[in-house]
Amino acid sequence: MKIVKYPHPALRTVAQPVTTLDKEIRLAAGKMLELMYASEGLGLAAPQVALPVRLLVMNFSGDPNNKAAECVALNPVVVESKGSVTDREGCLSFPGLYQNVRRFKTVRVQAYDLNGELFEMVCHDLPARVWQHEIDHLDGVLFIDKMGSLGRSRSEKELQQFVADFERAKKKGELPADLVAKL
Repeated sequence: MKIVKYPHPALRTVAQPVTTLDKEIRLAAGKMLELMYASEGLGLAAPQVALPVRLLVMNFSGDPNNKAAECVALNPVVVESKGSVTDREGCLSFPGLYQNVRRFKTVRVQAYDLNGELFEMVCHDLPARVWQHEIDHLDGVLFIDKMGSLGRSRSEKELQQFVADFERAKKKGELPADLVAKL
């Protein structure tokens, strides 16, 4: 398992709901947490590791030793949102690229945990931003889609480099033939 980079087609895949809590889902969540920490991220969604399921992992503190801040969410949805704030945002599938993105300031989210229990969380500011960013991934929406026109034009050179790197990796045979994995 590894984090895929833009423009990998898995990033545009609309993830399917998790319908069974099995060993594969639990193992995927554990591996995703490891990858997130190794990449110094705050969140990681299954499509970012080419898995087409509605699973995401987060730790708002970013500290792998702060297990109490870990969150594994299955089939998450934003059920309420308020306010808006623009702030700098990045993504593990776009290493080194940061731009301002407008998001809701406060969100109320519902999801299931790895025990199949429904939970709800109300978050503000950075945690709200992380939830929105990761849920967007589950719908094939990327943070570059949320940038304003100025941010998008400022990012054009980096985006072209991501595409060139992806095409080079394909030609070298460094990417699997089946670009979206099965669980």
